[in-house]
Amino acid sequence: MIKEKTMRPVDLGNYRDFVLEVTSEVSLWHVDFKDRLDQLQYESPYEINWPELITAAIGIQAETGEFSEVVKKCIFQGKEMNEDARFHAMRELGDVIWYWIHAVNALGYQPDEVIRENIRKLEKRYPGGHFEVERSEVREEGDI
Repeated sequence: MIKEKTMRPVDLGNYRDFVLEVTSEVSLWHVDFKDRLDQLQYESPYEINWPELITAAIGIQAETGEFSEVVKKCIFQGKEMNEDARFHAMRELGDVIWYWIHAVNALGYQPDEVIRENIRKLEKRYPGGHFEVERSEVREEGDI
């Protein structure tokens, strides 16, 4: 553990400058963002619906956060996992699926294709059909 005496205050102005220096132009500027979306839309060999994909990516994150909030409150804040909490969690999972379907659609897949590929990936990772810590941490090339 670092002793408090050795800690120096952070210069937030310098840190802000550093953050901006290591951030892409596309992340910072509207014109660059719009140009990149146009480039992706017109130069990609795939027909990807970028507005729908962005909506899905942000929505999945937001809704999984809301689902996690219910679980967090039950585990760490003493909230009872009663029928209301359980129902709330279920509704948030429905929202996750709603955005997930948008992501699947935006990428040009069908939901069953994604699920089948997930099964293939996991069967390859766990050929015995059972979870193994070693296989979950040490993966083959291409299995991120």
